[in-house]
Amino acid sequence: NITNLREFILAELNWDLRQLLEPADWLTFPAQVLRAITAGRVFFDSTRELTALRQQLAFYPHDIWQYLLACGWDRIGQEQPLMQRAGYVGDELGSAIMGSRLVRDVMALCFLMERQYAPYPKWFGSAFKRLSCAGAISPLLWQAHSAVTWQERASALGAACELLACQHNSLGLTAPLPEALGPFHGRPFQVIPAGKFTAALLEGISDPEVRRIAQKGPLGSLDQISDNTILRSSPAWRLALKALYA
Repeated sequence: NITNLREFILAELNWDLRQLLEPADWLTFPAQVLRAITAGRVFFDSTRELTALRQQLAFYPHDIWQYLLACGWDRIGQEQPLMQRAGYVGDELGSAIMGSRLVRDVMALCFLMERQYAPYPKWFGSAFKRLSCAGAISPLLWQAHSAVTWQERASALGAACELLACQHNSLGLTAPLPEALGPFHGRPFQVIPAGKFTAALLEGISDPEVRRIAQKGPLGSLDQISDNTILRSSPAWRLALKALYA
């Protein structure tokens, strides 16, 4: 179908090009749609409107990016000890499920750190292989995902998180943070101190509206809240989702 740019963006993002972008807009735009809009070649753009829009949407504004990084670390911090605790009490299936979620969370954080939108799930792994960090971290993530015991799972994920911490420090967004695992509150589990990364990143946010949203807790973006296909692909839900950040 033939359409114009404004109608196309309304259909894809439920956003009117005549409106200024707010932080809540960025947080409710699915990354897979932003990637689709900004990737690939443009063969004809006589008015340069599409080029300007792609430049505007090329990646998250700095403070939104920092907030999303903080929320990514928070997700890891929430489940890394729980994955080990489940295995410790004999629930290997529960531990494996959380381990796989953590693998996905580490991968998602890698996309953010390399300033790339993560694609549709079908292409998530394929696109991840092209990240600069993938060569070092992929074997560890595969080992964690396929591990039979919680100890092997924890060891591989721990090593992956240490690489992730090194990658964070290379960004220079915060003062250097610990790159080694440490004990979890005296329990027999080794974890990366994810909370320190979350806190430091949130502290560095200067935009008043992003700070207001962050003060409600590191909820994150649509992609960090849910992997529901309808929410990620149907723009009809987006305005309702913005209410989460009101």
